[in-house]
Amino acid sequence: MIRETHITLAHGSGGRATRDLIQHLFLEHFSNPQLAALEDYATIGWPPGSNSRLVFSTDSYVVKPIIFPGGDIGRLAVHGTVNDVAMSGARPLCISAGFILEEGLAIDVLRRIVQSMAAAARSANVTIVTGDTKVVERGSGDKIFINTSGIGIIESAVALSMTKIVPGDKVILSGTIGDHGTAILIARGELAIESDIESDTACLSGLVKAIIDMTVSSNAVDAIRLMRDPTRGGLATVLNEIASGANCHIKIDEERIPLRPDVAGACELLGLDPLYVANEGKLVVVVAPELAEQVVHAMRQHPLGRESAVIGEIQHEPHGFVAMRTAFGGSRIVDMLSGDQLPRIC
Repeated sequence: MIRETHITLAHGSGGRATRDLIQHLFLEHFSNPQLAALEDYATIGWPPGSNSRLVFSTDSYVVKPIIFPGGDIGRLAVHGTVNDVAMSGARPLCISAGFILEEGLAIDVLRRIVQSMAAAARSANVTIVTGDTKVVERGSGDKIFINTSGIGIIESAVALSMTKIVPGDKVILSGTIGDHGTAILIARGELAIESDIESDTACLSGLVKAIIDMTVSSNAVDAIRLMRDPTRGGLATVLNEIASGANCHIKIDEERIPLRPDVAGACELLGLDPLYVANEGKLVVVVAPELAEQVVHAMRQHPLGRESAVIGEIQHEPHGFVAMRTAFGGSRIVDMLSGDQLPRIC
């Protein structure tokens, strides 16, 4: 049940409060098979009765500040939607862009963001084909909000689903965690340190293609169970969503999780757990054990996957839980937070 009587920042965090809002409000009124899958995308057979599959996804961006080390809201919007489409195994084709602008926003700032968006789209090999612009009164927004929607096409036999996950499957992470959230925190001036930490915002479709191509050449497409990008709520939230959706237990190893020392230090200073800090250019793959090392090898050949590693395993029980073997040899539950450690992160 939704216990709150009014919307709070926690409802936009991607954590437990967001899940409750989706399950007990939106799904209640919008329920259909595609939405009930609770993926970041919908897969639609088109035309009906054919083997072709289109993928559709949408997302909105309210990050603060709008320009940060390693990127800006425009680049983030393109990468975020392209990545959501790519997580289905699809090749992204085109996106839309909707702008909500606050009165008083400097045209030069808007121009910089639009130019960054255009460059990100070219790099991701997608076209911005339609859009919309609205302006709200001064004080009714926060400079600029962007909504992007994307369409892609699945060109192989890949069919990813939580229902395919079974005990023994391996969990692979493509690189260091917490870079984006920490960069945003530093840009807000909330952390009085000098650092070269930048957002990891990046287009993941090339890395996904490397994985899919390897499995196709090995005649083992079914070995890839699921792909997710751990954005809001970080790695911990995505793993909890998988454990809950697949009704399984996930055991991860802290020492295997890539983490930059300066990100670890920044999180320690503020009492933040990097497992819950947002990423915008990382990928989690659940794969059959017999193909895990081949997938890691293929990922490491791509610039965005050089630090890829098997970080855990799917186990049978206890259902719906994530646990971590700590660096000290102990074990702790990695639960889903109700809200977010850092609001307005994407």
